[in-house]
Amino acid sequence: MSDLVDKNVLKTLVPPCALNAENFQELAGKTYLEDVPAGKTIFKEGDTDRQSVYLVDGQAEISSNHGESKTIIAGTEMAKHPLVNQQPRKHTATAKVDSKVIRIDNDLLDILLTWDQLSGIEVDEIQVNEDGLDEDDDSDWMTRILQSKAFLQIPPANIQALFMRVQEVPVKAGDTIIKQGEEGDYYYIVKHGKCKVTRSSKTGSELTLATLGDGDAFGEEALLSEAKRNANIIMTTDGSLMRLSKEDFNELLKEPMLSWVTNEQANALVKDQGAVWVDVRLESEYKNEHIEGSINIPLFMLRLKAQTLDPEKQYILYCNSGRQSSACAFLLSERGLRVHCLKGGLVERSAS
Repeated sequence: MSDLVDKNVLKTLVPPCALNAENFQELAGKTYLEDVPAGKTIFKEGDTDRQSVYLVDGQAEISSNHGESKTIIAGTEMAKHPLVNQQPRKHTATAKVDSKVIRIDNDLLDILLTWDQLSGIEVDEIQVNEDGLDEDDDSDWMTRILQSKAFLQIPPANIQALFMRVQEVPVKAGDTIIKQGEEGDYYYIVKHGKCKVTRSSKTGSELTLATLGDGDAFGEEALLSEAKRNANIIMTTDGSLMRLSKEDFNELLKEPMLSWVTNEQANALVKDQGAVWVDVRLESEYKNEHIEGSINIPLFMLRLKAQTLDPEKQYILYCNSGRQSSACAFLLSERGLRVHCLKGGLVERSAS
């Protein structure tokens, strides 16, 4: 059986080095060393393997059918990044000497990175009534939801379907609605009552991060990132919640709020309408490779940077695959910004 990669080596690679301790450990536990004898092919031009391949020992020759050729040496700055990471592959990689590589599943890495970055912002993204709600306030929760910027972008038919599919759930003070570490299964809207958002620390104590009331929504973060809940939601009063299943959330809310564009459509928007490219990956990934003229706003910086974006402009968000940019686009769309996602991300754009 192959050996697991040395965590100290994995910690030097981009973007795995940016993961928090928990997600880094999960990745390290699934990443194995692969011996590649001199002369053996690591991957071939035309392959679609959906993997990020890193050279961690030895040397690799990168070549293409066009006659281009270069050598990557393990331990160098270039080797900290995946070997020519496009799909389908535009190059062939061959070991020049006995070498070692690791292969990381792109979907796994994407999910961990998206979850990692969302976990630092999602509580701050919740719209909270700072003044609190009057106990006798019978304001229509449906009206508050419909007046939000997010719902202005959803087709009327979807809104009608949403109100037909939501389930009302009676709740009592002290009930735990969402538990940190669990899988995401529902999107919630507070119909009546109050709840608090807390996060459990490593010492076991709980820190209260926000308070929610009538009309406030929560739970979309884990659904967007396809990862586990990273906060607790606990009722502080009796009340009732409206909940929407993950499948209905994706169909009725997430997808209608996302505008996917091809590489050609994106280029046309930039040229003809002055749209701006936004790279939502980490700064280290952006510095290694990015679309010319783009600006860099990592997903975890979204809350701080969103207000700097011009609401009169259109933005085209991209990452490596589309997962991080779609999460970012949903959150920006909630703020009324006109955003598009590059279909297939940089990986497919580079191959076109």
